[in-house]
Amino acid sequence: MRTYLLGAVLAALALPAEANKVFVSNERGNTVTVIDSDSWEVIAEFPAGNRPRGITISPDGTRVYVCASDDNLVRVFDAETYEELPSLPSGPDPELFVLHPSGNPLYIANEDDNLVTVTDVETRQVLAEVPVGVEPEGMGISPDARFVVNTSETTNMAHFIDTADYAIKHNVLVDQRPRYAQYSADGSKLFVTSEIGGTVSVMEIDDDGAPELVHKIGFEVPGVLPEWLQPVGAKITRDGKWLFVALGPANRVAVVDAKSYEVTDYIMVGQRVWQMDFTPDEQFLITTNGNSNDVTVIDVAAKKALRSIQVGQQPWGVIVQPDM
Repeated sequence: MRTYLLGAVLAALALPAEANKVFVSNERGNTVTVIDSDSWEVIAEFPAGNRPRGITISPDGTRVYVCASDDNLVRVFDAETYEELPSLPSGPDPELFVLHPSGNPLYIANEDDNLVTVTDVETRQVLAEVPVGVEPEGMGISPDARFVVNTSETTNMAHFIDTADYAIKHNVLVDQRPRYAQYSADGSKLFVTSEIGGTVSVMEIDDDGAPELVHKIGFEVPGVLPEWLQPVGAKITRDGKWLFVALGPANRVAVVDAKSYEVTDYIMVGQRVWQMDFTPDEQFLITTNGNSNDVTVIDVAAKKALRSIQVGQQPWGVIVQPDM
């Protein structure tokens, strides 16, 4: 009996790991495209409401959440069958959101209403509405889930919202039109991209979660007009060594040494690169390229683009299913 069980365990360990699904929201196509991360083939596409933008997935990988901006709600889908589940209230014009590490609640930026809406994903009830600056967009959450950060495009600020009482405890002025907020895995740093300012603001975070602006990363590419260098999405590796920044109409992803803040390389991708996500093992980084209607797969270790994959019309957001 023991021999049989040992053999079964060894056989299971020898099986190749299942591929992760990559979900891409297509803003103009009103769909979500699904890609297999092993074959890099498109395996499905399903309707996702009107103007789907922000997209995320539950920690257990079973539910996909999509900001249906023109429907004024968050649509929810089964990650296996793509069946639509009961939707969530979001406030008007949801654009980006971030999920609590536990999987509940969801913190949603309402671009047209200058609010961050907090929604319980199980009861489908709004828990709070937090007034923030003008045109809120970017959302980030600290690894300890103590603070949610919202970036407001017109106010040019990062607002630090305490998740215990939904009060704004800190405001940090950044450059023009901040788009995205990304914490390092250890919570010691926060990176905020500014699309029109053309920079990434670097903040050091103290033990109480308070930020201090310490540096601004700029970009320069020979032959590319400065106004085309528009930082949008950003992702940092878990080891805190490398920061990748999507540069919008520059059609490049910047590779930044996250310790020295030196830009070490630029990776050519598709047209108007917007958002990005890693595969769970961080072997690959997938970018959405809105004007070429494709995604680019980047080899993270080699810092090299491997392939492009056609998806729906004007891809905006991307999320990779976690290991299950």
